[in-house]
Amino acid sequence: MRVIARNTLRLFWQKHADAEGPLKAWFAETSRGTWHSMADIRKRYATASIIDSERVVFNVGGNKYRLVVKIWFPGKTVWIKFVGTHAVYGLLDVKKL
Repeated sequence: MRVIARNTLRLFWQKHADAEGPLKAWFAETSRGTWHSMADIRKRYATASIIDSERVVFNVGGNKYRLVVKIWFPGKTVWIKFVGTHAVYGLLDVKKL
């Protein structure tokens, strides 16, 4: 999968150092992945929340942070739409990201 944009993750872990390892691991695994459907994501990430046919919320750093992505399966592309704390995530309408 092609992940856009890693810099979003980097900017976040510069402010939250404890998120660096988990975000790098997620990025590396996702970049090597070959997801064809939400079922593929669910198999690997049991705690991920499937929002709709395009959006997924991942728990990061022991459930301390949230990572919201939008996926285009035919193009094998994952867009990082949000990475942040629970407090900020709680204020979002994820379906509008």
